[in-house]
Amino acid sequence: MCLILMALDAHREFPVVLAANRDEFFARPTLPAAPWAENENVIGGRDVEKGGTWMAVTTAGRLAAVTNYRDGARPKTGQRSRGRLVSDFVLSRSDAADYLEDVLRHAQLYDGFNLIVVDRGRGFYCSNRGAEITELSPGVHGLSNHLLDTPWPKVERGKTAVSHLLQRPRDKLVQGLFTALNDAEIAPDRNLPSTGISVDWERRLSSAFIQTPEYGTRASTVVLVDRAGAVTFVERSFGPGGESLGERRLQLSGSTASLPAS
Repeated sequence: MCLILMALDAHREFPVVLAANRDEFFARPTLPAAPWAENENVIGGRDVEKGGTWMAVTTAGRLAAVTNYRDGARPKTGQRSRGRLVSDFVLSRSDAADYLEDVLRHAQLYDGFNLIVVDRGRGFYCSNRGAEITELSPGVHGLSNHLLDTPWPKVERGKTAVSHLLQRPRDKLVQGLFTALNDAEIAPDRNLPSTGISVDWERRLSSAFIQTPEYGTRASTVVLVDRAGAVTFVERSFGPGGESLGERRLQLSGSTASLPAS
């Protein structure tokens, strides 16, 4: 993931609202969102290259999502895939805070990451570029490739959009969240972060929805968890140039998942 927007206990029907974009090289092999072979109660895409995932949710509303921490000046030395941070959580029964404590004990095994986990309506965040575990407060949060709520342009625009959508019913909320994720506006140079990469790439990566020939937004995902624990999961997939590759909608009842036809 390169953009995660989350509202906790801020919508009358859905205490957990998540909208996220996964940005990746188009050549990297990926499986679309579906129940996992090792546990059909887990839903998410899979990174074929490393075996992990960028975001996944269970039929009980247990959720995790990860972004890379962008630091172009630091060499990559990680021994484990950051996608395993997500898959390990959703496949476990560990308490969320306990899980993050264990993650930070082994933080040196990973390149820079930001990790959000949610269980029973409570959300937690940690990063191996920050020093402590944070329980997410009620309200709207945003995360890209720096620390939680760092005011990068696309994070601030996304948080504002989510805040304006929180009075809407389910269908209009889902569509509004996808509109926010599809924002391709490039930030002006004066507002670009400095993360150790070229200014040209800072520009390209400054929009919520990224389009380059070799790298870009490959999936936009919306997850809603209602007060009974039922989950709505909608994912749209994209190819180079923003080409639409279809939509998958899943309804998770709390014990099973159903996948309507795309």
